[in-house]
Amino acid sequence: MATVNIDEIVETLSKMPVLELAKLKTALEEKWGVKAMAAAPMMAAAPAAAAAAEVSEATEFNVTLEEAPADKRIAIIKVAREVTGLGLKEAKDLVEAAPKPLKLNAAKAEAEEILKKVQAAGGKASMKGV
Repeated sequence: MATVNIDEIVETLSKMPVLELAKLKTALEEKWGVKAMAAAPMMAAAPAAAAAAEVSEATEFNVTLEEAPADKRIAIIKVAREVTGLGLKEAKDLVEAAPKPLKLNAAKAEAEEILKKVQAAGGKASMKGV
């Protein structure tokens, strides 16, 4: 077995973005069949960790349909049905009641794609990090 230089590993990990570190944590948990948990002494650092989490970029977003002009509603209803999986009547009700959430807890790429679809259909939407 090759020798491992812990200092090199620490240096490499220190250069990684937070999102990549989160993916690494998940991959290691799956490979080893364990769940990473904070140690009891780390509980004192919880307020600092919460502040750091607020500064980091959100990974999940809520997409809200803000506005659906009357002359563009049919196209926007089609997008709403595609995004939500709702039936025609439910999607129509959602679009007519804007502003309403279209998708909750979506990944960033998915949220951006939904925004593009709504805008292409003639509507206005927004996304907010969760």
